[in-house]
Amino acid sequence: MNPYRSMLFVPGHKPSWADKGLASGADALILDLEDSVPVADKDEARGVTAATIDRLHAEGVRADVWVRPNAFVTGIQGSDLEAVIRPGLTGLFLPKVFDAEELVRIDAVVSHIEARQGLEAGSVGLIVSYETAVSMAHCDEIAAATPRISSLLGATGPSADVGRELGFEFTPAGLETLYLRSRLVLAARAAGLHHPVAGVWQDIKDLDGARQFCLDNKQLGYRGMVCIHPSHIAIANDVFTPSPEQVDFYRRMIEAFKVAEAAGSAAVDFEGQHIDIAHVKTAEGIIAQAEAVMAHA
Repeated sequence: MNPYRSMLFVPGHKPSWADKGLASGADALILDLEDSVPVADKDEARGVTAATIDRLHAEGVRADVWVRPNAFVTGIQGSDLEAVIRPGLTGLFLPKVFDAEELVRIDAVVSHIEARQGLEAGSVGLIVSYETAVSMAHCDEIAAATPRISSLLGATGPSADVGRELGFEFTPAGLETLYLRSRLVLAARAAGLHHPVAGVWQDIKDLDGARQFCLDNKQLGYRGMVCIHPSHIAIANDVFTPSPEQVDFYRRMIEAFKVAEAAGSAAVDFEGQHIDIAHVKTAEGIIAQAEAVMAHA
């Protein structure tokens, strides 16, 4: 998966909002068929969303395009997938998942539609949004359920599905969800998924709070943010982009280690820090992340 610093939800039945999302600088759009679409508009939204995917694909937009279908348990997810799996779709952002078996069933459906549409097998990715107590209790199995899974979302917003499921009271500091968010990062990394995304910050006007939320999740191991408002995109992009100073520091570290290694040493005192191969691997990872971000930006 591309290194998304920011992913922006856009109601699937409002095509002009996709253009606003692109203008915000989001790394990826999530065209939504679920919560932001009224029940009476679900059928129409599928066609509108499909047309938006076709248009953005024809325009060759920089941002990747994902779709959040309705949950499997609604009984209408199949219709969503039939409509939106087409050239230009990067993947599906799956809400309210319960267990690994559900992912296996969805994988089979996606494979069938891919083949019918002439798409490369396995080209449609999946991002799993953990919004049920059952899914969070089995996050490890779900993360490894299918190679299609590109990333995991640690959803911790107030007064929404996760809060209702677990019964916690949301605070900006996030101590009530620290265990959950940490566990999801661990599940992602254990499954070889190196770009888990956090979300969402629901206070549209509190930009300082949004920045702190991004910083807190970055420190925890998340690499991007799912946003519900364009005003949060620039903040997420800034926080989750390695700074030039960081990149320069790590490049100097790698060079210093190479010099020491050539002289027969497996460790070096670099600017007052003891550095060995483990630190170099971390440095290489940061630089690779920065280069991937710049390549996709």
